[in-house]
Amino acid sequence: MRPTPSLLLLGLGCGLPCRAQAGLPGITSPIDDPACAYACTRSLANFGLECSVEDHSDHGGHGHGPPIYTSPECRANDDAYLTSLAWCLNTKCAEYNVPTSRLQSIWEHEATGDVSVPAKWSYAEALLNVDEPPTRQLVMGDTLNTTSLAPESWETVFNTAVVMAYETTMESIYGLILLLAGFAVPIVLNLLGYLPWMNTILDKIRPYMVYPSLIGKYHVNPLPFLLGNVPTVGQALFIALLIVLNVLVTAIGYHSAPSHLWLLNQWQQTVGFLMYRTGVLSYAMIPLVILFAGRNNILLWLTNWSHSTYLLLHRWIARLFLLQALLHSILAVILYKDLGIYDVEATLDYWAWGVTATVLGCATLFVSALYIRRRWYEIFLLAHIAIAVIIIVGCWYHVVLRFPPEGAGFATWIYIAIAVWAFDRAARLARIVKTGIRRANVVEIGDGYVRVDVEGVRWGTSPGRHVYVHFPTINPFRPWESHPFSILPTSLFHRRQPSSLSTPDRSSNDDGDVERHGSNDIEKETGTTVVAGAGPVGMPHTVDKTTAGLTLFIRKSSGMTRSLPSSHTGLLTLLDGPYPNNKTSAVLGCDRVLLIAGGIGITGVLPWVDSHPSVKLAWSVKESARCLVTAMDTVLGRIADEDKEVRVGQRLDIEALLTHEIQAGWQKIGVVACGPGGLCDDTRAVVTAAGRKHKTIFVLEVDAYSW
Repeated sequence: MRPTPSLLLLGLGCGLPCRAQAGLPGITSPIDDPACAYACTRSLANFGLECSVEDHSDHGGHGHGPPIYTSPECRANDDAYLTSLAWCLNTKCAEYNVPTSRLQSIWEHEATGDVSVPAKWSYAEALLNVDEPPTRQLVMGDTLNTTSLAPESWETVFNTAVVMAYETTMESIYGLILLLAGFAVPIVLNLLGYLPWMNTILDKIRPYMVYPSLIGKYHVNPLPFLLGNVPTVGQALFIALLIVLNVLVTAIGYHSAPSHLWLLNQWQQTVGFLMYRTGVLSYAMIPLVILFAGRNNILLWLTNWSHSTYLLLHRWIARLFLLQALLHSILAVILYKDLGIYDVEATLDYWAWGVTATVLGCATLFVSALYIRRRWYEIFLLAHIAIAVIIIVGCWYHVVLRFPPEGAGFATWIYIAIAVWAFDRAARLARIVKTGIRRANVVEIGDGYVRVDVEGVRWGTSPGRHVYVHFPTINPFRPWESHPFSILPTSLFHRRQPSSLSTPDRSSNDDGDVERHGSNDIEKETGTTVVAGAGPVGMPHTVDKTTAGLTLFIRKSSGMTRSLPSSHTGLLTLLDGPYPNNKTSAVLGCDRVLLIAGGIGITGVLPWVDSHPSVKLAWSVKESARCLVTAMDTVLGRIADEDKEVRVGQRLDIEALLTHEIQAGWQKIGVVACGPGGLCDDTRAVVTAAGRKHKTIFVLEVDAYSW
């Protein structure tokens, strides 16, 4: 059996969700409550009145006669219609104990179909105009010209209203559960760490549930063939929670109706309700997808989870969003084909926008592949943002065109997502404006490495922070491009004792110190002696007169950094920051801090040198990056010889480093690693093993910037 055009008009055209115009349907605004009253208005709406006129416009219908049009003014003044509606409200809602005041309110808003056109009688007045109980029951095709009983279709309309109100409410509730789970669980887990009895427990479980990777040593380093980054066990548990929640809220809590206006059997109701729910659940995850991708994610301030963690979760939640959207699309095709309306629906604009959003969502999976992100990052980023914007627009049009004028409340999820995105972008702009337009001095220190000094920036000396840097004049056609860099306070490179600048004895002593940390070969080759603490070659000696300014060390590679000049004075610079990597309190609360760096990763750990009284630095550098050792000479000179190990052209023995610190008797050791993926993953694995094996407590922080 196929639905008749009149039933489809009543069911699809006046679908239950379209009653809720704002907020979340069923939560912030009730849906067709009471159903008995709305069943009266809808079941009588399909019957012509004596004042109705023929409608010659083309609605695509295939009825047996010309369609009719009944204006609100016609209904407002038609005695038969008003008395029939009043009798229906009075009799059908009696068993549900609906207050008369509620029936009067529905009368005022629904009786004529237009709230701006009031009926000539109130509900009570219309009821008084019923001379005797009606006996005539309307059948399809009748003209309503005398007080009549509601048609048999009232029962079907009522059943449909009840089940659709329930299902729409559950869609909103389950969508809210997904949204709140993604937002609140990180906060709750973070708050647990503040309970006094939890610290000991967390110290014990971190080597088992927080630090280790789910698969081997893969985390910063991707799986073979660039298949993707493996989450840690803790991250995987959170992802598993979201997956399980998605399965549960998709699978449970369905009701069916004995009869339904357009879902004509149990199978169609099952497919239809599943189609509706997967669509709403996919919308509910859009705010999370955008929130977790943002630099100004409020959860970064409320939890101790890192930006890289949220970016990894962003990708997984995006996959769940796409899976729900695909299920919604597939089920819609299956259902509409079974209803016999697919050929018509597929030509409508709302359908086209839905298809557009779904197809582009699938395309995002390929555009966001790790190989593309690494090979053409700038292209990926621009394409990713453009596609995401079109997806959001497509989702909005999909519901607004389907349920005009405001999307039946389903657009609320889109508005939340847009608000999250707008806040992030506004905060970025505010950070740039607050810092103001800056000029940077660029000096090449050798072998593709440059030092960038930005004067006058007062961000303090706190460790574990990064900044997104824009150089608009380098690529004037892509001024939006930026890259994250670790922040080094320029004061780190100031000499602490200006009076010793020209002391010969100090030069001799420091020259020997340079030799011990591996840079003396450079001095011999050039025939010059660089005083430890004097700063890198090519940079002027500075006296510690101010703590303002930040310094960046950048290795030229692909993208924006490739275009950096080797030397420039006054390069236009915009700074979006500073942003924290992780909260530093846990590491700073340790007895000892071990800094492990590889190559340019030294910039991520150096600020820790002046932030803790007991620090050891271990740094491995490729032979081609020897210039970095010279550039960092001033800071390295602050660390005692026994507390630093700099290896040029050699790998660090991370296990030996940790063993040495354990044997030294430190009870709680903070380990900060920054550098290539292999070094970071090795550090994670060694710390995990040591934490399981020894009584020493380890606090691990990895800053890999593998975004």
